[in-house]
Amino acid sequence: MNGWTQVSYTYDGSFAGFLTCMDESFQHFEEPMAFQGPEEDRTSLYPERVVPTDENRAKRFYRQLRQKVSKEAQTLVAHAFLTCMPDRECAIWQFLKFAQTIGPGVTYWIADDRVNRLNKAVQKLYGEAHLLKGFTRFSDSRGLLWSEISPKNRVLPLLRPHFCQRFREETFLIYDSTHHEALLYAEGKWAIRPVEHIEFPKDDAQEADYQALWQKFYDTIAIQGRYNPKLRMSHVPKRYWEHMTELKGELEREKRGRTDTELALLAE
Repeated sequence: MNGWTQVSYTYDGSFAGFLTCMDESFQHFEEPMAFQGPEEDRTSLYPERVVPTDENRAKRFYRQLRQKVSKEAQTLVAHAFLTCMPDRECAIWQFLKFAQTIGPGVTYWIADDRVNRLNKAVQKLYGEAHLLKGFTRFSDSRGLLWSEISPKNRVLPLLRPHFCQRFREETFLIYDSTHHEALLYAEGKWAIRPVEHIEFPKDDAQEADYQALWQKFYDTIAIQGRYNPKLRMSHVPKRYWEHMTELKGELEREKRGRTDTELALLAE
């Protein structure tokens, strides 16, 4: 790419930090070939640049993206950053470079790979967030509703409006164990904060009874003659079962069954 210096950026991993990198890139005509977060330790073949996060620069770049391109492009970039798309930062940069040429209608160029790649990743993000609105299960501990999820994408910002509206009179916490962050809500206020590790309280007798009732209800309404595990997994993928009250017991039994089979084979 003529006139552009190829570099590797190191930043703090935040969205504001990424936008600061984008501002740095377009100001100094630097093409980022790689991005490294604070905990990554890998050797780059390109000159390495550490870019400190600047909230003001990030806000200005984000605002200009809406003004100079479009609101749709701004939203696409923000949501693409939440995805688990490989090399997402480089993919977003390529989209932004393309947007400079195309302008406000860039999000309609769905046949172009720079647009299509982001669209596909964001649609998967939306799909996972939609599923977790129904699959998230809460436990009650002395008035605190808490839940743990293990999503592929960073879905908490998309889940926040749904659960804050649904439980607006409650106090709750949703912990994303994949990305080590938590959504906290109390008295009409919310926050999403990094949380490296969290110890949830053990269920008391009343909570255990409620969970047992829910499991009994689930088993009771099942129609054994129409049992179709493949169809169920197409609607409720197995990776969500670990945190679902009605299915985690079945998952544990399945794991124990596999373990018993492996031990039997080893004993032969």
